[in-house]
This record gives sequence, C-alpha cells and structure tokens, in this order.
Amino acid sequence: MRDRLVLALLSGALLVYFGLVGHRGALLVAEGTWVAVSLGLAVLVLPLLGTWFLWRSLRFVLAANRLARELDAEGGLAVDDLARTPSGRIDRAAADAAFAARRAEAEARPEDWRCWFRLAVAYHDAGDTPRARRAMQHAIGLRAGRRPAASPGRVSRG
Repeated sequence: MRDRLVLALLSGALLVYFGLVGHRGALLVAEGTWVAVSLGLAVLVLPLLGTWFLWRSLRFVLAANRLARELDAEGGLAVDDLARTPSGRIDRAAADAAFAARRAEAEARPEDWRCWFRLAVAYHDAGDTPRARRAMQHAIGLRAGRRPAASPGRVSRG
C-alpha cells in the first residue's frame, strides 16, 4: 500500500511540474518573437514527452501487477527463498541457479506467459533490469493473446 501511495504522490508531483513547464512554454509562445516562440515550442515538447513516458511506465506496472495477482491466485508465483548476503542482496550464485531453471522452463514452453513472468523475475533477481523488462513485456503480450512485436528472442544471460 505504501508503494502505491508513493507512486501516486510522485506521479501527481510530476504532472504538476509538467503543467507548470507547459504553462511557461505557452507564455513564451504568446510572447510572439521568433526566439521566444521557438524556445516555447521546445519547452512544450518536454511535458509531452514526460507525460507519455509516465503513462507508458504506469501501464507497464499495472499490467505486471495484474499478472502477478493472477499468478498468485493460481499458486504459480515462485517462492522467494534465494540466499541473501548480510546486506540483504540476493546471492549471485543463487540467482544464477534460479535463472537457469527459469530459462529452461521458458525455453520448454515459449508460449506460456507464466514462464515468461517467472523468467522476468529471475532476470530482475540476477540484476539484469533491461532483460527483465523485455521478458515482462513479452509475458504481458502473451497474456493479452498477442505475440509481441519485439520478441525478446533467445533466452540468455550475458
């Protein structure tokens, strides 16, 4: 619950910031000189890009959470029993072993979103965030009944 509150507060703060920046851009455009209009248009692009990025990120998080709830209801979520260092980080050898099992599972059943979800978690545990995100996007696409346009390709850890 705390995470949702922090996400809502940060998203709200970003939207207010985007609104203020957009207002300043509109004021520059209203100035009328070619320098001010050019600068104002450039400034107006920033809140548009930021809003688009925020929207995409929120959609991703909500879809991933929806899959996690569904998998949890089925009893298919992997148990987090990985060995940890004294600082609380996941032990690299334990993460690699869990990753190997998840990779084999995803290779055996490449059309099962559940396997890709668990593989995404294994990538995350191993510290490979970009591949974790791609694997989760693939799982979301499979669950939605479509083959994602950008397939993550061969399952690897490099």
